[in-house]
Amino acid sequence: MQLRGKKAFISGSTQGIGYAIAQAMLAEGVDVTINGRSEAKLHEAVAQLQASEPGGTVSGIVADLSDAPETEHLLEQLGDIDILVNNVGLFELSPFKDIPDSEWQHYFEVNVMSGVRLSRHVLGGMIAKNSGRIIFIGSESGVNIPADMVHYGLTKAANLALSNGLSKLTRGTNVTVNTILGGPTYSDGVANAVNEIAAAQAISADDMKAAIIGGNTTSLLQRFIDPTEIANLALYLASPRSSATNGAAVRADGGVLTTLI
Repeated sequence: MQLRGKKAFISGSTQGIGYAIAQAMLAEGVDVTINGRSEAKLHEAVAQLQASEPGGTVSGIVADLSDAPETEHLLEQLGDIDILVNNVGLFELSPFKDIPDSEWQHYFEVNVMSGVRLSRHVLGGMIAKNSGRIIFIGSESGVNIPADMVHYGLTKAANLALSNGLSKLTRGTNVTVNTILGGPTYSDGVANAVNEIAAAQAISADDMKAAIIGGNTTSLLQRFIDPTEIANLALYLASPRSSATNGAAVRADGGVLTTLI
C-alpha cells in the first residue's frame, strides 16, 4: 500500500475498530501511535500490537479526548504525522426524552470536538508539505439517524459535515480528508452491549446477534461487519493509491443504507 515509513495517529484505539486499524497499518510498515483513556489498557494494547508485529514501531499516548486540556497535552507529544484517523466515539441506546443537556454536550465533545482539535493541529502541516491523510470513522447512523440513538446519529452527521468542509481546504494539494461510513460492526463495545442485552433476555449472545441483524431488513451482508473490514478500507484511504478520493463518504456499511450518497 506504499505506506512504509509513514507516521499515523489513531484516536480511541485500544480496542475495536481503532485497534484493528492500528494493527493493519502496523503490518504495512506504518509507525503507529495509539490512544486511550486508561494507562493500563493502553500499555496492554501497545504490548499486543508489538507482539503481533515484532518489527513494527508502535507507541501510545494516554488522554481523555473529551477534555480540551488533556487533548492539548496529547498534541504537544504527538509531533509530525502523515495520517490522522479520527476514530474515538461514544454510542448507546437511549430514549430522546431521557438524554440531558450534559450528555448531549459530552457526546459532542468526544465525537465531534476531538476530531476538530486533532484535525486543526495536523492539517496545516500536511498542506505545507503537500502530503497527508485525515480519515473520520463515521457511521451509517449519520445518514439514517436512529430513533433510539439520536444524539449519536447527530454527532456522526456532524462528522460528515466537518470532513467535507475540511476537504475543501486541501484544494490543489495531495492531502485528502474522507469519512468511512461503517455499518453494524462487532466491535468490543457492541459485543459488550449484545452480551448485556442477551443476559437480560436469557438468550445466548449468538442468538441475540442473529436477532439484531435479522431485524435489520436493509442489511445485504446479513451479519455484523468485522472491525478488520473497516480497517481494510481505512488502509486504502490512508495510502497513495486513494489519491483521487477526497471529500468523500465511502461506505463499508454492509448494504444497510438504501439511499445514494
